[in-house]
Amino acid sequence: MRYLILNNNSNVSYDDSDADNVKVYIDGKEHDFKDSKENRVDYAIATKRNKYSQILSNQFENLLLLTGAGSSIGWGASGKVGKSMVNLWDDAESLLTKQVFDKLLEKIGYNETWADGSIVKNLEKVLSMATPAIPYIPKADIDIEDCVSKIKDFIKEACQLDIPPNSPHTLLLNKITKRKVTLPRFKLFTLNYDLMFEQAACESNFVVIDGFSFSHPRTFSGRNYDYDIVSRNKSRVKEEDNFIQKVFHLYKLHGSVNWEKNSDKIIQKVNPSHPLMIYPHQSKYESSYEQPYFEMMSRFQTNLRKENVLLITIGFSFGDKHIVTAIIEALEQNPSFQLMIINRGIDETNENLKPFINAAKKYSNISIVAETFEDFSKNYPDLKSYNQEDARQIIINIPNS
Repeated sequence: MRYLILNNNSNVSYDDSDADNVKVYIDGKEHDFKDSKENRVDYAIATKRNKYSQILSNQFENLLLLTGAGSSIGWGASGKVGKSMVNLWDDAESLLTKQVFDKLLEKIGYNETWADGSIVKNLEKVLSMATPAIPYIPKADIDIEDCVSKIKDFIKEACQLDIPPNSPHTLLLNKITKRKVTLPRFKLFTLNYDLMFEQAACESNFVVIDGFSFSHPRTFSGRNYDYDIVSRNKSRVKEEDNFIQKVFHLYKLHGSVNWEKNSDKIIQKVNPSHPLMIYPHQSKYESSYEQPYFEMMSRFQTNLRKENVLLITIGFSFGDKHIVTAIIEALEQNPSFQLMIINRGIDETNENLKPFINAAKKYSNISIVAETFEDFSKNYPDLKSYNQEDARQIIINIPNS
């Protein structure tokens, strides 16, 4: 049985163990295709998309999106795309050479393997074990500090991505921000270091409130999230604010390739030599208590506790303890909180997702959808009633005299 959407009140699944008699189940009942010759799996997928579109067509007062590595993997321009942890492992091995990489694993005692004996390519755990081992392993054996430094520099370089044309980032931003301007701004939380959502926003002429000042150098302060942008031309008569369209909040929970600490200030800078990033390791939870990460995490928790809130997660593995803890608290304590998990598949053997899969079978405020980031962006409902006017770019070509 393969679930396509899972929710206590609404679900779609199919059984294709018999290729000649594929069975589709909608809300627990087998669908009767009668004499229809249409592709049954396609019908199940279309039904799934119709179901989650109905949920997303509701105007939630507070709309949040949390994205992880899955929203960057495979996307990029000029042949350079976002990579998975497995890809990063392979590249790190090539960077250090297999001989040095194997010695690093031996010295830190990394020996995780799958049931078939193949190694588990968990670069996050390697960094977690290697970093505290630096003072205890003689450099004569292996320079672990140099290995860790090279891997971190490689990760930083791997996250220097350019957004490709017609990306799902741009498409989703243009749809998901179509809301009544009287509602709170849409808020995007991301664990990714890259700038693809910022580039998508620039491409579509959005104003991004990201915690940094609008003056230069762009300097971080949490109070910048409390500001908004309004048009005062008409409000002088009515004495009310006219909130402009195409504005959203951006929170980068694990840092960014364009953040840098300069003395006691945090600024945005093009290609800094030492970007502020929480690199993949198991102490991410502790690192999140430092600024500016603490401000980002605090805002995430605060928004989860608000009234009538929908959190959509895309490409998030549910492996980050501090993030998962905040989501579970919202599910348990906030009766008006709803969660929609977008994942490539609904795998009941996935240890990180298993608790949420079990909960989705029992509760109606949790939905899990088997969908890719690209297909979700294409099928996210486009609310025409809240169309946003794009500022038309005027190009004037003056002939040379």
